[in-house]
Amino acid sequence: MIRKLSIGFFSLLFLTLILSGFYLVDFCQKTTVFGQEKVFYTLPYPGILPDHPLYIVKAVRDKLMDILTRNYLKKANLYLLFSDKRVNMAIMLSKKGKNKLAVTTFAKGEKYFLKIPDLLLTSKKQGVGSSTELIEIIKTSNAKHLEIANDLLKTTPASQLKTMEGVIQINQEIKEKLKKL
Repeated sequence: MIRKLSIGFFSLLFLTLILSGFYLVDFCQKTTVFGQEKVFYTLPYPGILPDHPLYIVKAVRDKLMDILTRNYLKKANLYLLFSDKRVNMAIMLSKKGKNKLAVTTFAKGEKYFLKIPDLLLTSKKQGVGSSTELIEIIKTSNAKHLEIANDLLKTTPASQLKTMEGVIQINQEIKEKLKKL
């Protein structure tokens, strides 16, 4: 009985990995709205949020996808997707009033994003450069993350301000690394 359940679970996990596609979100240009820069960038739908009991299944799937992806450019795309999803999760969690979990989730997303410039540089050193379109998407995503971080900073409780400021510092570090690409 246990063997059938484990085979069923791993089959479901495998199908989830196969059916979940890698995709890049569309990006648009930055525009200025009443003196404030607004970034138009569509974040992917995050699916299950970290406050859901089945989130652990999603986390395991993401870890497996990370381990199984060997190509540096594909891994950079994967990290971009993971990061964007976590930022969108943070927005949704904040709207639910779960600010501490929102900040933690946002921080995890930025830590994924921090790995992207190094992957692109390593790929370039190996002779496989990334496209200018991919770099523009990554830069636009980074700008959107900063915009959302500043919005969340306004509603973040005092106990989480230091963590949120750390997230903004990571975002600025990423921005500096992206300038070198």
